Formats: sequence, C-alpha cells, structure tokens
Amino acid sequence: MTQGFPDKIFNVKEEDFPRLALDIFNFQYLNNDVYRSYTDALGVNPQNIKKPAEIPFLPIGFYKTHTIQTTSFAPEIIFESSGTSQTTKSLHYVRESGIYRRSFTEGFERFYGPVMDWCIIGLLPSYLERTGSSLVYMVEELIKRGRHEKSGFYLHDHARLFETLQQLEKQQQKTLLIGVSFALLDFSEKFRMKLKHCLVMETGGMKGKRKEIVRPEMHQLLKESFGVSSVHSEYGMTELLSQAYSKANGIFESPPWMRVMVRDEDDPFDVRENGAGILNIIDLANIWSCSFIATDDAGKVSPDGKFEVLGRVDNSDLRGCNLLLT
Repeated sequence: MTQGFPDKIFNVKEEDFPRLALDIFNFQYLNNDVYRSYTDALGVNPQNIKKPAEIPFLPIGFYKTHTIQTTSFAPEIIFESSGTSQTTKSLHYVRESGIYRRSFTEGFERFYGPVMDWCIIGLLPSYLERTGSSLVYMVEELIKRGRHEKSGFYLHDHARLFETLQQLEKQQQKTLLIGVSFALLDFSEKFRMKLKHCLVMETGGMKGKRKEIVRPEMHQLLKESFGVSSVHSEYGMTELLSQAYSKANGIFESPPWMRVMVRDEDDPFDVRENGAGILNIIDLANIWSCSFIATDDAGKVSPDGKFEVLGRVDNSDLRGCNLLLT
C-alpha cells in the first residue's frame, strides 16, 4: 500500500488530489490506532466517504495528549511545539525525515526558485534556544543546500546582521531574511535600511515577547523599516510536514500536496472547500502521522484555494470534538 506514496504525493495533480487523499485516509484509518478510534467514535464509516471534505479531521490538540503514528515505528526525529514549562507541548513523531526535507525543499522552490540562488539568513532566537523545532530544522537545511558563505543564523547579533545585509546589498545578492515576528520587529527598530535585493519573510508569533499586533500592522512597520514593498509570510506548524507561503497581503498559497478547507465554528463537522471559518488542513506529506488536521486558526479560503489566517480561536478545543482527549 505504501509503495510509491511519496512520489505520488509530491507529483500529485489537482484532479488527482481527491483520490489520493481518500487512499491516504483509508491507509491511515487502518494503521493509526488513535485516528481510527477517533473516526469510529464519530460514527463515521470509511466506506461512506466519497470526497475529502467528508474525511474526519483530527483535532490538533491530540498531538499534545496522544502519540499520533501511522504504523508502528521508531521515529528518526521528534518535533515539538514551543511553549513554557507549564504548558503541554505537541509532539510530532517523524518516521522519515527525508519526506520532510523533500516537502519543504520542493515547496520552497515552487514559490521562490532554486535554493542555490539564495543567501538565507535566519532570525529565530526563541526557536534556536530550544530543541525540536521543525522550523529551525527547515531553515538550517535550506541554509546547507544554498551553500552561501554568508548564510546562517544570527540570533541576537543585530549589528553583525545589519553589516551582513549591507554587504549583500552591495553585491546585489538575492537574500532571504526569515524570522519570527518579534525578532524582525526588534531588529527593524534598531536598524533601518532600504533593501532592494532582500526578501523579508515572517513566520508569525510574538511568543509572549511583545504586544500582539495584527499582521497588516506588523507588515507595515517592517515595510517602513526595511524599505520593501511587501513582506512575505510562511505558514506551518509542528504537526505538519508542509508549508504555505504568502508573497503579499497575507494571502497564502499551498503546494499541490497541501489543501486548506474551513469548518463551521459552531458545527465542526460542517466542512467546506471555501468560505470563512476555522481552518482544516490536508497535508498529504504527513503520511506517517495524520494528514487530516483540524487546526485552531480562524481564516478564509477562496474558491481558488488561497487562504488567509485571521487569528487563533479562543478556548480552542474543538466544540463537540473532544472525543478521546481524556
């Protein structure tokens, strides 16, 4: 059943996505004890599911309370979410790290071209100061693949980062500055510049470091400080193996093997392909975990599949979906 799955996933065409999603659902239902128990608890008969919107989406909170694995395996790597010592962290058990590397590399290059063309600079202090960050893993691997001598993580050394960006600008080097939101804002307040050859990308999250502000306001501050016409965004999470990207205005686009839907806030089983609601994500690359995740993010999905993220849902346990959490 699993033979050839990765190639099918990363080469999937739009018209073949529904069939492949159903195949992966059936595979995970049969081989993932937690997901099967959840599906059964909902009273869903897998034989009655005919389209992706009918597939049960596992509440993302299960990654904090259960081991989510499809088949039994010893993980090559375990990713864990950020949080304080008082909060329960999500754990993502990854059977094949190569699938993650393929997903984020091919995903990035679909939107931004060959990694080799870029100098990649990571400004991810809170993530680097802990272990198990899937974001750090991704950026570190892209840095390795890009092989530019100035690529790397700059943590809190803002003066060195400023000097490096100035040098890269003089060289007209294509550069990606990717950072967590609060770190980009901290840097931008100390050093203002006009970047013509650098793409600024935020990964979201103030993580309690600064007062929360809405994305448009944050982007405006960064645009003014860096002299860029737009700020890009990356949308990903510990529980997934794929990312979506926004090149402007917070409108995200997914790679072909990732699809975003919405569910009704008051009826979590009312799932639609577009509209406003709470985001559900199909990530076919998540073959050894669960490819069908009900997130805690509110948003809008347009008919062409592009989407916006409007914020987190308050009291984000799924209404009516707490099955198996105890």
